[in-house]
Amino acid sequence: MSTVLGIDEAGRGPVIGPMVMVGLVFREEDLSKLKKLGVKDSKLLTRKQREDLFDKILKISVSHKIVIIEPKEIDEALISKELNLNKLEAIKTAIIINDLKPDRVILDCPSVNCKSYTEYLKLFLKKDYKIKAEHKADLKYIEVSAASIIAKVTRDNEIEKLKKKYGDFNSGYPSDLRTQNFLKNNWN
Repeated sequence: MSTVLGIDEAGRGPVIGPMVMVGLVFREEDLSKLKKLGVKDSKLLTRKQREDLFDKILKISVSHKIVIIEPKEIDEALISKELNLNKLEAIKTAIIINDLKPDRVILDCPSVNCKSYTEYLKLFLKKDYKIKAEHKADLKYIEVSAASIIAKVTRDNEIEKLKKKYGDFNSGYPSDLRTQNFLKNNWN
């Protein structure tokens, strides 16, 4: 039984809320089950479609890991001399890979330089894994699409918790006009 790990994130670059990274391990022979469910990149699905797929995807996976990276940790990485957002993501990706121990890995690469990103990621791995790091992997590989759905639903749930506590700020992204207005009215 050969296994593949798909990794993706949701919430990269928000001004409010966490970034969520997800790794899902599937048996190679189970990938066709994801296709039958209609799994595709989370951005191509409605919120309801993503929520309907959430438990079904987890049921097909052999194992999974969800990592929630709080804004404070992202901020610290951004002001650090040693880290940046790509390096932080590589470190969290290594944690996912080391914990789940798949036969091979496919991930949506956040860096413009996939080769350099992969080399940095490998510094934190406990063994040598076959890694395919590509741009738009969430569109190309169903295992990464599945991870994108789990990440997006998890982040949406985290955002809803924040809205209950602080009020409606919409998406939490800096390009979102409602988020901008919320920050103007509530930033001390």
